[in-house]
This record gives sequence, structure tokens and C-alpha cells, in this order.
Amino acid sequence: MSGSIVVGYTATDAGADAVALGARLARASGGSLDLTVVLPAEDRSVITPPDASYDRYLQGQADAWLADAIAAIPETVTYRTHVRFAESFAEGLEAAAAESGATHIVVGAANGGLRGRHRLGTVATQLLHSSDVPVVLAPEGSRRIDPGTGITRITAAIGARPGADALLEEAIGLASDTGAELRLLSLVSVDLPASVDTGVIRVAGAAHADDVLSKALAALPDGIDAEVVVARGESIEDAVSHLSWEPGEIAVVGSSRLAQPRRLFLGSTAAKMLHELPVPMIVVPRTRTVESTGGRTLEKEAQ
Repeated sequence: MSGSIVVGYTATDAGADAVALGARLARASGGSLDLTVVLPAEDRSVITPPDASYDRYLQGQADAWLADAIAAIPETVTYRTHVRFAESFAEGLEAAAAESGATHIVVGAANGGLRGRHRLGTVATQLLHSSDVPVVLAPEGSRRIDPGTGITRITAAIGARPGADALLEEAIGLASDTGAELRLLSLVSVDLPASVDTGVIRVAGAAHADDVLSKALAALPDGIDAEVVVARGESIEDAVSHLSWEPGEIAVVGSSRLAQPRRLFLGSTAAKMLHELPVPMIVVPRTRTVESTGGRTLEKEAQ
């Protein structure tokens, strides 16, 4: 990877979770962190009119927050700190990612989530409907994981819908950069409408899942091996809950087919996975451009 990872920081447990996961990802991949606090833009509403002394106070407070965040970063990880002004936190993070050529944006879960689980807040939801770089969701409690755990396995949820190539490319790149094992997972056999829930359809779905995984396995470059798994269950949530997950694992999913080119949109399968997923999730835009993003050349969008 060896690129910049933008971490959206707030002085909350969610912010600490994002920093911890970002640091683990940077340490494993050789990348660097851009710790970013986003403050309200100067043209905020009349409820909070522009005031120079108030802005100085906010800047000082943000600097103090960042000082706390830095204390949790291992000495071996390179980082920079930023205080930005924007209309929204998500907008500020996207701008920071564009300016630094970031490979990922990392954010924490919303307050009130169960330990080890995801709960999407406003910032994450906005990013998952607009970002043009992969978004990394840190589950609650990520800050408690030993930094030495690193990244041990990348699980890519492979499907047959548009965007599978970009998803596989992201998973392969992460596994290569971090030295993690690669696991290819198919949820095709359980990602079916209730209206077609018959034994015959389920058998056909399982066969299709095997075919999807076989094609993905055949597309792997030389030197990259992967375990293949077909998820079983009565639902996406049930299938995900019965899979084995390692403490150092990251799940990678593709953006919905409803997303605009080079943008994110969280699909129904990914949203269902989040309910039960005990590890971080990376959501990847369904098409990519030929640009050098953090040192990695990405696939050109199909014409």
C-alpha cells in the first residue's frame, strides 16, 4: 500500500477505534496516517455566527484532541495531523483524501454500538454514499485490540454483480501489502429473495456460488493463494455469524450496483453483513480510475 490513510478523528471512543485500526493497517502495509479533525466551515448557519475568537478556541481544542490521538500511535507508524473546516465531517474527510491521494478513509462506529460490532453513524453513512476511495469501518472496541495483532487475514465477499473486479483487486492488494492470508467468500447461495426460497433454487444458488469462487480463484495473480468458502445459513446475518473470524481480520465488500461510477453506495448485502460482522469492513467503489492512489495504480473504469 505504502500510501496515506485518512483517519477521521473525534475525541470519542469511536475516534480512538478509528485511530487504532488505522495505525494497525498503516503498520502492516507500510503506509502513513493522516489524522484529521473536521470543524464547522466559516459559512456555518446564523445559529453559530463567525467569530474569530471562537474559531481560535476550536482550533486549540482540535489540536489538544489530536495530541491525545497521537499518544496511541505506535512509534513505528508515520503520521501527520490536520485540522480542516468543512460543511460536514464527511465532506472534510473526502477533501483530505483527495488532497493526500489517500488509499482509504477510516472512521469509527456510532456511539451505543455493541462491543466488536458496527453501528453506522451520520459520518459513516454519508461516506458510504459518496466517497470515491474505499471506506474502512472500525467496529466498537477496536481500540482494545493489541497493536501487535496486525492484519492476519483479508476476507473478500465475492459476488457476480458489477464491481467484483475492483473488489478482488482491493483484496489482493491488501493481502500483498500486509502479508495477510486471503479468503474468498461467497454469499450467493443465501443472497436470494424470499420469493425464490425453494430447495431447487438453493441448490442452484450453491452451484453458482462455487462457479463464482472458481472464477475469482482463477483470476488471482501468480504467487497469491486463497482459501475459498461458501457461506451457509438461513440469511446473510445467519451465514456471517457462523463463519470463523480472526482478531486481525478485515472483511472487504463491494459497493452496490446502484452507486455512480467511482462512488460508494452501501448495498443490502453489505448492510446485512454489518449486523453480525465482528471485524472491520472495507467498502470498495465498484469502478476505479487509472490514477496513482497512494502508490498503487488502479483499474480503469470500463467504457
